[in-house]
Amino acid sequence: MLLSDELDNIKRKYPEKFASEEKIFGNIHRGDRIFIATGCGEPQYLVRALTKYVESHPKAFFDAEVFHVWTFGVAAYTEERFKYNFRHNSFFIGNSTRGAVNEGLADYTPIFLSQVPDLFRRKFVPIDVAIIQTSAPDKHGYMSLGVSVDITKAAVESAKLVMAQVNENMPRVHGDGFIHVENVDFIMVHKEPLLEYGTKVPDDIARRVGKYVARIVQNGDTIQVGYGSIPNAILANLRDKKHLGVHTELLTDGIVQLMQEGVIDNTRKTVNRGKTVATFCMGAEATYEFINDNPGIEFRTIDYTNNPLVIAQHENMTAINSALEIDITGQATAESIGKMYYSGIGGQADFMRGAVLARNGKTILALQSTAEDGKVSRIVPCLREGAGVTLNRGDIHYVVTEYGIAYLHGKNIRERAMELIAIAHPRFRAWLIQEVKKLNLIYKDQAFIPGKRGEYPEELETYRTTRGGFEILLRPVKISDEPLLKEFFYALSDRSLYRRFISTRKDMPHERLQEFVVIDYTREMIILAVIKRDAKEEVVGIGEYGIDEGTHTAEVAFVVRDDYQKLGIGTELLSYLTYLAKNQGLFGFTAEVIAGNSPMLHLFEKMGFDIDKRRAEGAYELKMIFREAR
Repeated sequence: MLLSDELDNIKRKYPEKFASEEKIFGNIHRGDRIFIATGCGEPQYLVRALTKYVESHPKAFFDAEVFHVWTFGVAAYTEERFKYNFRHNSFFIGNSTRGAVNEGLADYTPIFLSQVPDLFRRKFVPIDVAIIQTSAPDKHGYMSLGVSVDITKAAVESAKLVMAQVNENMPRVHGDGFIHVENVDFIMVHKEPLLEYGTKVPDDIARRVGKYVARIVQNGDTIQVGYGSIPNAILANLRDKKHLGVHTELLTDGIVQLMQEGVIDNTRKTVNRGKTVATFCMGAEATYEFINDNPGIEFRTIDYTNNPLVIAQHENMTAINSALEIDITGQATAESIGKMYYSGIGGQADFMRGAVLARNGKTILALQSTAEDGKVSRIVPCLREGAGVTLNRGDIHYVVTEYGIAYLHGKNIRERAMELIAIAHPRFRAWLIQEVKKLNLIYKDQAFIPGKRGEYPEELETYRTTRGGFEILLRPVKISDEPLLKEFFYALSDRSLYRRFISTRKDMPHERLQEFVVIDYTREMIILAVIKRDAKEEVVGIGEYGIDEGTHTAEVAFVVRDDYQKLGIGTELLSYLTYLAKNQGLFGFTAEVIAGNSPMLHLFEKMGFDIDKRRAEGAYELKMIFREAR
């Protein structure tokens, strides 16, 4: 990448830009505001040289304020020995500066990162010195900011003095990140490896979260994904998708891999079609090589990539982010753990809001259900005291943990609470029920079955196609399904209600409904036949059985919504219930069917059971033995 001839030409034309470190850093004055390039774009050599200069000239300047986003490399300026020389101010806290911020030795400025360039340009945060890293200049004298355009471009344009480390390992990236050598005051040529962000290999929990998120992402969606092991697992689970687009803040190894595999081709984007758009990159050396001079990738300034109005122009925008903690009403923090500052607002709030505003947009909050090695729940009754609300209740559509998907959009607080409890770690669900009852957010008599008996058997979910070509999801009932079953039962005709319950009662209050949603899966089973309309589930049939331990059989019943009858849904329900009962080793079913319900009688008869049928008081009592009982 390094063009020695071009550098020689520049040295001849601008000899004053190639000064000694002593002279370069001698231009920093007391009270100056110093900006350092972001993340993996940090000019490590220059930062180390700066701190060495201060070590040898301890009175050269005092109280310089150092601005940095996501300090990932060296950060000696936060050390106690330099407290009179530097004061760090972070817009997004990194691992190497977190301790200093929480000990009061450094500062944190909470702000949407999309708004930072405006702070620089309008001099609300004036920048005196920008310390950056660039690629080698091309024949026209342009250098690329490479992996760190974000707020760095605005800092360069606003700074009184720009110091650049020219590193031939910095990729030349298309987009907004070019600066001309004339706009740089001092150049230090130093080749060194770029910082690499080594993501953790996803564990089983992350993979389970990724599998659920992949169900929500659709072919042709434009995605934004954050960083970490869970986003890595999410991206790995998208390999079966087609024609995905990318408009994101952070470009990662996972995104590059999907581009190389053809999953991401950006052909269906409504904005910047054909381009993967990001604002900075943190990854491995191979990723940096891939983005170098790649016309399919554009890095834009962060006030463009993270602008909610730009994000909202993307149809089918899907923003996927994570959080440290979410409360039972749906508000989440991604920046602090109680009073401890952890990261920052960053860009996820902008992306979540932009996706909400987009046509067919979706927002997904993906997180592990527990923290601290399983000792605490990330789903809590209330955010801890002191926590910053990064995402409000209105900006989250889906919440995903390793235990499933909760859809919150348009749901009331009680429904949200039950949705989130259903995907919390089983160890904490009973506690959540009790705490949320105290807050008067759910029914005071809300029932709950703790332990394995009440744990949702996700492995029993299955898709079936009826004889009429109608696709349905058959799944066990969940504790959060009460609103769905309420809609289902009230959609039934009086005749269907009577045939199912052999009763003229027409009401279905909470007390009665919860008998259907709070069940001991080891003693009974309720299977819902579900269709999906966009993000909303709709129950079109319900089948159930309860085990009689004395006879090792089960009483079975089912009902299909009137407008979905004669489509084969009842056949699929009964067939699946039979399969489940046989797997439990049951001998057969019993049922009570009113005499006039000939369709149900016919269905039982065609299933191949050995049936003993007796009529009593206007109804048939059926005993049905499985011919291949297990």
